[in-house]
Amino acid sequence: MPLKLLLILGGVTAFGPLAIDMYLPAFPAMAEALGAQPSQIQLSLSVYFLGLAMGQVFYGPVADLIGRRKPLLFGIVLFCLASLGCAFAPSFEWLLVARFAQALGGCAGIVVNRAVVRDLCTPIQAAKAFSHLMLIMGVAPILAPLLGGVLLSAVGWSSIFLFLAFFSGLYVLAVYFGLPETIPADAPRLPLSHALGSYRRLLREPVFMFHALTGGVAMAGMFAYIAGVPFVVMQLYEIAPERFGWFFGANAAGFILFAQFNAFMLRRHSPLQMLRRTTACYAIFTIVLLAVALWKPATIWPLVLPMFGSVAVIALVLPNSSASAMAGYGHKAGVASALMGTLQSAIAGVTSALVGLLHDGSAVPMAAIMATCGVLTVLMAWAARRATASAVAAARTGS
Repeated sequence: MPLKLLLILGGVTAFGPLAIDMYLPAFPAMAEALGAQPSQIQLSLSVYFLGLAMGQVFYGPVADLIGRRKPLLFGIVLFCLASLGCAFAPSFEWLLVARFAQALGGCAGIVVNRAVVRDLCTPIQAAKAFSHLMLIMGVAPILAPLLGGVLLSAVGWSSIFLFLAFFSGLYVLAVYFGLPETIPADAPRLPLSHALGSYRRLLREPVFMFHALTGGVAMAGMFAYIAGVPFVVMQLYEIAPERFGWFFGANAAGFILFAQFNAFMLRRHSPLQMLRRTTACYAIFTIVLLAVALWKPATIWPLVLPMFGSVAVIALVLPNSSASAMAGYGHKAGVASALMGTLQSAIAGVTSALVGLLHDGSAVPMAAIMATCGVLTVLMAWAARRATASAVAAARTGS
C-alpha cells in the first residue's frame, strides 16, 4: 500500500486514540469544572464507545453503497464540530452529548480504514498493513497524554478539545485531496435495505464472529486499562498529571514495537498461527497483573511490567484477528468492518463502564476485568480455529 495512503488512513484512525487518551490527564480538572465526580467523567468514555458502536452500523453499508470517501468526509466534519461542542460544554450532561456525537463522527475512520485495506490488499498484506497502521496511529497514544497534560497546565482542559477540532479540520483537507475512491468499479452495490440481511448473515458466520470477538475482547481489555489507569496512576499512587503522560506513553510505545514485530513474524507465519501464541501470552500477562493488584503493593512499580505486557501484546492480537475476520468478504468489506467494529466498541463500552462501577479504591477492578478479557480471548481464538478447520473441511467435502 502506498505510503501516502498509509499516512492518511493512520491519521483518521488516530482520531479514536486522540479523543480517548488526550483528555485522560484532565479527568480531575474536568470533574471540578463541570461539578461532577471523577467516576462520572469516566462515563464520558463509555458514552464515546456507545457512539462508536452505533455509528459503525450506519457507516458500513453506506460505505459499500456510495463508496469510501463521502462517508469518511462526513464523519470527520462531524468529529470536528462535536470537538468544539466538548470544548465549550457548560455542563456534564452537555459533555456527554458532545462526546456521543464526536464518536459518531470518529467511527467513520475505523470503518473506512479497514474497508480500504480490504479493497487493496490480500489477507496477509492486510495483516501487515494493519500492523503498519498501528505504528502510525500508535504515536497518538504516546503523544496524546503528554500533549494533553501540557495543554491542561498551560491553557486548561477546553484547549484539548480545541486541538482535536483543529487536527480533524486538517484531515478534512487531507482526505478530500489525497484519498482516492478504492471500492472497485465493478463491485456489487447493495442497497441499504439489504444491510440488515447482510448483518444477520455475518452474525451466523462462526469464522467471522469468533475472529471478530477475539479482537473485540482483547480490545475491551485495553479499554478497561484506559478507563482505570488514570485513577491508578494519578490518585492511587499520586503521580502528577504531567508525569502520567510519560507512564501512559511508555505502554503505548510497547504497543507500537509489538505491532512491528507482528509484521516481521508474518513473513514466516500466517495470521491464524500467530493468534494461537499471542492470545496465550495476553492471558498470561493479564493474570499476572491481577495477582500483583491483589497483593496491593505500596508503590506502582510491581504493576509496571505486567501492565506493559498486557497492553503491548494486544498489538499482536488485533491485526491478525482483523485480517482473519475480513478475509473472504471483499464484496461487503464495509458491512463486515462495521459489524466487527460495532462488536468491539460495544464490548469495550461495557468493560470501561464496569471499571467505574466496580471502583473500590484499588487497582483490582481494572486488573480483574483485564484478566477476564485475557482468558476470554484465548477461548475465542480457540473457537475461531475450530470454526476455520470445520469450514475448510466442509469446502473440501463439497468440492
